[in-house]
Amino acid sequence: MSGTLVLNASYEPLCVVPVRRAVLLLLLDKAVVEQGSEALLHSERLTLVAPSVVRLQRYVRVPHRTRAAITRRAVLARDGERCAYCSGRADTIDHVVPRSRRGPHAWENVVAACARCNHRKADHLLSELGWELGFTPRVPRAPLAGILVHRPDWEPYLLGWADGVSVA
Repeated sequence: MSGTLVLNASYEPLCVVPVRRAVLLLLLDKAVVEQGSEALLHSERLTLVAPSVVRLQRYVRVPHRTRAAITRRAVLARDGERCAYCSGRADTIDHVVPRSRRGPHAWENVVAACARCNHRKADHLLSELGWELGFTPRVPRAPLAGILVHRPDWEPYLLGWADGVSVA
């Protein structure tokens, strides 16, 4: 299980937390279960259905972000966990124009890369290596990109908030 989706009291998706944290929110009466999973959690005297989606009892005011933060997780999500250079499985991020050459730390300059390609590229420009990107890096449309794991049981709660959200 990858975690539990936490919704605000207004059903707005907030974040993904570990199941253990979600159970704590439930036991403290700070949240209610919107959807359970097949897994069961056992204690000495209590058996609970592991929550898949919980909703907070009280509304939490969250500053609205217009752009998603540039994090490793978010970049990997945007690029489908595929290396921008060889299309292999990506596990790091790389600046297309290296920061050592005054490349910005911006969505348009950051791509997912495998460790091998990242090491081979080092601080070179793509033109120096004869490499080309197969796509143009862009800012993700959804501020939630990179925060949420795509799970079929979460789709009803994510509709309208983000298109094509994936990752963890």
